[in-house]
Amino acid sequence: MPKRSYPLVDATEPNLLEETFDYSLPPLIRFDGPVVEYIDGQPVEFDPQSLKTRDIVITDTTFRDGQQARPPYTIDQMVHVYDLLAKLGGPNGVVRQTEFFLYTKNDRETLDRCRELGHKYPQCTGWIRAVPGDFRLAKEAGLEETGMLTSSSDYHIFQKLKFKSRQACIDAYCQVVDAAFEAGVRPRCHMEDVTRADVEGFIFPFAERLMRMSEQVPDELSVKIRLCDTMGFGVSFPGVELPRSIPKLIYKLNQEVGVPSDRLEWHGHNDFHKVHVNGATAWLYGCDAMNTTLFGYGERTGNPPLEGAVMEYIALKGDLCGIQTGVITELAEYMQSIGFPIPENYPFVGRHFNTTRAGIHAGGLRSDERIYNIFDTTALLGRPPRVALTDKSGSDGVALWVNEFFGLKGDDRLSVMKVHKVARWVRDQYEEHGRMTAISDQELEEKVRELMPEQWGKYKG
Repeated sequence: MPKRSYPLVDATEPNLLEETFDYSLPPLIRFDGPVVEYIDGQPVEFDPQSLKTRDIVITDTTFRDGQQARPPYTIDQMVHVYDLLAKLGGPNGVVRQTEFFLYTKNDRETLDRCRELGHKYPQCTGWIRAVPGDFRLAKEAGLEETGMLTSSSDYHIFQKLKFKSRQACIDAYCQVVDAAFEAGVRPRCHMEDVTRADVEGFIFPFAERLMRMSEQVPDELSVKIRLCDTMGFGVSFPGVELPRSIPKLIYKLNQEVGVPSDRLEWHGHNDFHKVHVNGATAWLYGCDAMNTTLFGYGERTGNPPLEGAVMEYIALKGDLCGIQTGVITELAEYMQSIGFPIPENYPFVGRHFNTTRAGIHAGGLRSDERIYNIFDTTALLGRPPRVALTDKSGSDGVALWVNEFFGLKGDDRLSVMKVHKVARWVRDQYEEHGRMTAISDQELEEKVRELMPEQWGKYKG
């Protein structure tokens, strides 16, 4: 390809690329062409624009996989979280389903109390073992759908479950699917360890058989398939071979085996830090549902974070679609109140996710908060950008903190000169006293009251 020249396009006014970086939303994901993957040596085009019209959804496993990684929630805690999930997903059911264990009295009471709230979404579903008798639990609970574990790699089939053959394994699983049909409950087969399985020798034949069985029952009972990347081995890049290729796996199941997009669901794990991008990749290549947990908390390294999926959904759709993003903050505050740890730098909800410490960054925030804030976090999350004061913060950082503390906007904001006494005190903490920690909000409040009495009386009196 010949070298191309790019002459400077001079300008006297900024181009802030607001068609992409609309500050009122998460930055939009705008595609300018098809996505290409080579399938069996041939190029196949995928149209990412279809994401705007496809009914892609978020499903939740906070009460199942999320609970396997922590002490049990109380019934009241689960009911409250479920209520907030319904509020977050909005009337369009962006958070479409969640799932519950069914084995104990507490499990069943939780399910009953969640359904008593009367929310259409998220739909309550179950989770059971691949044992015919377990469908009695789903039937007695009055569930329309339940997940069932159908481990699918030879590591599980032979090494864990001790089946004599793959045929014996599939026959056993399909017997349970038949039991689901007889009970009038839609089965959702969780193909565990799918990214370490023999996809052409087991996954595709199993899926084909499930599709044939589904032809014999009403549409509302037809089998769904959850693709479980149990060890986080899935890879989003084009050109990767099966079984690790997410694009190839979904394409072949969707287009060759004939599993409709609305009956495919991706369930990932974060062992290699790929969990969110892998879930979004599944959406892109034809899988309609991304299974998630609140704040990514799940077995071992966790699952796709629900709040991350919400932001990705908005970025792809270009609209809030009825989502109440502020509930993300409400959920985080509640989870922390019941002992759930959230790192301070955790995206969207950590105490300091939009806090800057560098003085040069604080100066940018003071000029225009868009410079160092990802979107309007005040409007979308109820979290205005903040500054933590250290030896790197400078006078700009102090001025930003004081203005935010007093709630001053526009021309009312105080200049660096007006806060110079507080700025001097901050510098002295490090230069004269050898301080090694950030200065707390409580300390700063005391110093602002002491050193800026006129402004304190005007704005806080």
